[in-house]
Amino acid sequence: MKNLFLLLLSFTLTFSSFSQILTPVKWETTVEKISETEYNLVSTAVIDTNWHLYSQNVPDDGPIPTLFTFEKNENYELIGTPSEGEGHTIDDPVFNMRIKYFEKKGVFKQRIKLLKTLPLKIEGVVEFMVCDDSRCLPPTEIDLAFELTGNEPIVKDELKTETKKISKQEPENKSNSNNASRSLWAIFLIAFFSGFAALLTPCVFPMIPMTVSFFTKQSKSKAVGIRNAIIYGLSIIVIYVLLGSLVSFIYGPDALNALSTNVWFNVVFFLLLIVFAVSFLGAFEIVLPSSWGTKVDAQADRGGVIGIFFMALALAIVSFSCTGPIVGTLLVDAASGGQIGPIVGMFGFSLALAIPFALFAAFPGWLNSLPKSGGWLNTVKVVLGFLELALAFKFLSNADLVLNLHLLEREVFIAIWIAVFGALSFYLFGKIQLPHDSPISHISVGRLSLGLLTLSFTIYMIPGLWGAPLNLISAFPPPQHYSESPYGVGFSRLGTTSSQSHLEIPEGAHLMAPHDILAFNDYDKGLAYAKKVNKPVLIDFTGKACVNCRRMEQKVWVKDKVLQILKNEVILISLYVDDKRKLPEDEIVDSKLRPGKKLKYIGQKWSELQTVKYGTNAQPFYVLMNLNEENLTQPVGYTPNVDEYYNWLKEGIKAFK
Repeated sequence: MKNLFLLLLSFTLTFSSFSQILTPVKWETTVEKISETEYNLVSTAVIDTNWHLYSQNVPDDGPIPTLFTFEKNENYELIGTPSEGEGHTIDDPVFNMRIKYFEKKGVFKQRIKLLKTLPLKIEGVVEFMVCDDSRCLPPTEIDLAFELTGNEPIVKDELKTETKKISKQEPENKSNSNNASRSLWAIFLIAFFSGFAALLTPCVFPMIPMTVSFFTKQSKSKAVGIRNAIIYGLSIIVIYVLLGSLVSFIYGPDALNALSTNVWFNVVFFLLLIVFAVSFLGAFEIVLPSSWGTKVDAQADRGGVIGIFFMALALAIVSFSCTGPIVGTLLVDAASGGQIGPIVGMFGFSLALAIPFALFAAFPGWLNSLPKSGGWLNTVKVVLGFLELALAFKFLSNADLVLNLHLLEREVFIAIWIAVFGALSFYLFGKIQLPHDSPISHISVGRLSLGLLTLSFTIYMIPGLWGAPLNLISAFPPPQHYSESPYGVGFSRLGTTSSQSHLEIPEGAHLMAPHDILAFNDYDKGLAYAKKVNKPVLIDFTGKACVNCRRMEQKVWVKDKVLQILKNEVILISLYVDDKRKLPEDEIVDSKLRPGKKLKYIGQKWSELQTVKYGTNAQPFYVLMNLNEENLTQPVGYTPNVDEYYNWLKEGIKAFK
């Protein structure tokens, strides 16, 4: 009896730990009085540890954004749209876009203007989606209610960044904090090496010996010369960090983060980069007004620390034709790091510019080892021009993706990059010469090495035209599904064998690119086909915006032994819980989970099926069942271990047979 009790207890604990309805977000509502006629409706999301709630502003084809809807009422009017706290922004490698989310707490404020007297009750609805490191929940709707009495104290109109405050009090989710740290480190390193690239341009490099010689000759002692050169270097850093701070202050983190998905910004920056690239290639020079340099030079004659600072400012102005395009590109890219990103970027860039001046001032004998200015500086500038040209099309691609125009699909983008880097290879090998280039009698070892590296990269990209994933540059071209041929150029949709080439796709089914997995998106049609061919059913509760669902498909399903099972031994039914298409009229029924509400969308139908039948609401969620709709094995969630997932599939198939 004791053993039986322990067995039942063990089963109960196992089942309860597996099947659970997760509610990681609690919503609280309050009211802020701004004036006698204006109020803020404050919706606060209290989020469980390790979960995150997505922002209201999410790019197309990304996760489901948080959406507020307020009832229409003649007693008040809405002013603008809801504002939100700072949150966190990361470069998501699965969605290939910048995504903003909230941890611990998210605060949203909707301003309203009263049209009649109080008291007043306002109702609304918030739809949202949350994920953790291993699963996502389907879009959820929560009713909101706000009571306005008129007795509320007037508060300062300010959106507090509660997310940032809480992150100081409690540790953040480890992986997300690591992502933020990696993002800032990446910004710093890219900016630092960009600074070295700018250092090797014709506008900056010749200034090193001239400036260091000035300090060593004008100083009374070597120590004073070194001190002045260090002050000069620090002044360079201060100037560029002030620039980054100014950009962050003027635009703010939300505006900077929104730039990456703003169509007009991407188009304008594409045009700017084209202009910068043409300038670097030698068509013309971009310079600031000469009067600026004259005025700054006059201030530099004052001497002392102030004079040294203005000498650094003069360097920034004089070298603008070379550094301006690099700095502009860095500031936009650094926006992914939030408000501090541009500051970190400019610090890394200016540090690379400042270091040589301090080092050569300390060791002036090193100046003799510097290569002489010459044609190689122009080569560096031209290389940067080609890189700017390639990067420009990334911004144009962003605009095309947001508008879903399919004008710059994956193959076109890759073809353009092949042409750009191929031309760069020919230039480095001396086969292409620009008007301002010096005659080439021989190719240096460094130039030859860079040419071979560029040519190798060009050849590497060519298979991308036939569907290769190109993991080295996965963050740049459009995703594989945004393509003329998602299966690859010349690839047969129906497989590789002659017997497969004549198969017909069953009604309600489709082939998942790029591996031709036969899949249904309707439960009844998939089950009917499984009975027809006598195969077990694999139900895949998934979501279009489910990050870990995509990871399973891209990292686990593609492995040969798993792929063979998915294509030949089971019938896959993928049910998208965030499918926002409306249900047919005859399928709209009352919700079993939300009394008084009806199921309006296809995704709600599948989400309720999962919750009611399997007692869980997280995705991904996989069920192997027989033709009588009975489980063949215990369902599983996110299973990134290939062997573990394969063994789970084999166990269910064995039970079916």
